[in-house]
Amino acid sequence: MDEKTQTELEAAAFRRLVSHLRERTDVQNIDLMNLGGFCRNCLSKWYRAAAEDRGLELDYDSAREIVYGMPYSEWKEKYQTEASAEQKAAFEESHKAQG
Repeated sequence: MDEKTQTELEAAAFRRLVSHLRERTDVQNIDLMNLGGFCRNCLSKWYRAAAEDRGLELDYDSAREIVYGMPYSEWKEKYQTEASAEQKAAFEESHKAQG
């Protein structure tokens, strides 16, 4: 596979991941962090870093809007729930394991 095709496939897979996360508003960021070690905010930071690596200015809020499909404050108001004690404990435990 040539590099251009690989990049196009990676971009398509990323767009599908973002679309999937936009559809799955029931999945909280803490769930993603506990199970996968990353969340929507991580994707936003990685997106921003990729832009900066290419000399493009992109602030964190704009990157979040790309990933969330709306301003983060709106998503948070509509979909974010309070983390349960179990979710918080799992988060703390997983971050202890990481060092």
